Amino acid sequence: MQYTTLGKTDVKISRICLGTMTWGFQNNESEGHLQMDLALDKGVNFWDTAEMYAVPPTAETYGSTETIIGTWLSKNGKRDEIVLASKIAPQMPYIRGGGDLDRANINQAIDDSLTRLQTDYIDLYQLHWPSNRSLFHFNNIWSYEPKNLDRRKLLDNQLEILETLEGLIKAGKIRHWGLSNDSAWGITQYANLAAQNGLTPPASIQNEYSLLRRRDDINIAEACVIEGISYLPWSPLGMGILSGKYLAGGEPEGARLTFNEAAKDRYGYRLTGNVEKATACYMEIARANDLDPCQMAIAFCLSRSFVASPIIGATSLEQLTTNIDAINVTLSDDVLSAIDGVHHTYPMPF
Repeated sequence: MQYTTLGKTDVKISRICLGTMTWGFQNNESEGHLQMDLALDKGVNFWDTAEMYAVPPTAETYGSTETIIGTWLSKNGKRDEIVLASKIAPQMPYIRGGGDLDRANINQAIDDSLTRLQTDYIDLYQLHWPSNRSLFHFNNIWSYEPKNLDRRKLLDNQLEILETLEGLIKAGKIRHWGLSNDSAWGITQYANLAAQNGLTPPASIQNEYSLLRRRDDINIAEACVIEGISYLPWSPLGMGILSGKYLAGGEPEGARLTFNEAAKDRYGYRLTGNVEKATACYMEIARANDLDPCQMAIAFCLSRSFVASPIIGATSLEQLTTNIDAINVTLSDDVLSAIDGVHHTYPMPF
């Protein structure tokens, strides 16, 4: 395994991060425990979860993933061997009545997560998405329009969040904090406010990034490099699409996008004609260069200078092993050039 530091902190994280959102829905507790055992054995010390998980999110399953991690931690006493990240979810109607990111909700959320995780602290506590301005993530980019934005209110809310997180750091409940599904403006304003007020800046941002979704190559990447913020790509396999298993209308049993009707409704927009064409091209690049397509996709993320640690997930130990072993794959200049050619043809396939 390879390691890097988390943002400007002294925390050492593996360059592969274990994603956990299938535990409690697609995977049961025993399977989640086996995945944690395997990941740690292979040197993956950085694990990511969220209070909202499992996914697809429901009122019945939220918190289940943290609970599964908590039972693993309780039985083996290996808390100090991992860097544990979790996230607070604002405006979910069945979580704290749909509360925003503010002092009361953050304080309640961290206590609830700590209880489920059976730990005294979280190494990286992340804001799952902004709650006080319009959001262009989760495919809202096609209709996104920044409007009804009050700069003073936005900055006042950000300062309240920063002060609340600082209190949690001083109380020992969290070590560092980060952003998720945010913009270049969000990154720089949080960094600026923190500097102006002597508060802890964000250590990281977790956004969707893969061969199929590269919109963060420019503004977000620049902000991360300038501010010293670790970029953590979620879904580097495009929710499994880049494995090729959905080509030609495939609906493999238990697959994330076709697991049930709720999954199809939530994620079906990703299976467009251009996604199929782009994926077929990437599959051909992998075949022609004797590469596993999943490892190629993850290795591409690792090749990006601004990327710290892609977040990989799996429903089987075989998939997890393949994905973790992408750390050992280095893409040639010819492969990277071929990937750029496909990206130029299909820059935003969904």
